[in-house]
Amino acid sequence: MELTAVLLNINRNHNRELMEACRDLKDYAEYVDRVRKYARELTLSEAVERAITECIREGILKEFLEKNRAEVKKMSIYEYDQEKHIRMERQDAWEKTRIEYGNWLKSLPSKENYSEEDRRVL
Repeated sequence: MELTAVLLNINRNHNRELMEACRDLKDYAEYVDRVRKYARELTLSEAVERAITECIREGILKEFLEKNRAEVKKMSIYEYDQEKHIRMERQDAWEKTRIEYGNWLKSLPSKENYSEEDRRVL
């Protein structure tokens, strides 16, 4: 069995045709974009609260956010922290790989120990 998956970028200003076909998805992308933007200057909790308040005021996911405000806030904070955690894990793995590669390079014999022909290739 073969499986083919399609990955779609649902961040704000991507896949416009899809976003225009699904208003809820477009609104969700707008909400997430605002949380990310505000989180650069505010605490995560404040950023989420501000995004929720603005979205309700501007009619973005209004009914859903009014009905589920506390749960949305809780999940937004959790998912954003999870996103941050994944980025940090990747960064740590990259750093570890870089160090291991550097150590491996140091363990190689110096160019002087190779023949003239091998040194030209290196």
